[in-house]
Amino acid sequence: MEVKLYVGNLSYETTEQNLRELFMQAGGVVSVALIKEHGTNRSKGFAFVEMSSQAEAQKAISMFNGHTLADRQLTVNLARPREERGGFRPGQRGGFRQQNRGGRNRRY
Repeated sequence: MEVKLYVGNLSYETTEQNLRELFMQAGGVVSVALIKEHGTNRSKGFAFVEMSSQAEAQKAISMFNGHTLADRQLTVNLARPREERGGFRPGQRGGFRQQNRGGRNRRY
């Protein structure tokens, strides 16, 4: 069963290939997803690495949590499930909202 790891505090120059090569030292890497900003395609400084088994994931955590890569000390732990982001919370309004900036809205 594959296990997904969170890898944080990455240098913005780190690539998916860098991570794949590093984590292959701990075992089989199923996938690497470097998270990037929408629009700019610049790294957000974290990634998810999916390992082949629970044992390999634990080995990767023990090997690379606190490991220095590109002068940055990595944070490596089990990834948590993504929280639900849909719907509105109480007191939250949706849709278009016209902002009043203190001026008058006049028609001539």
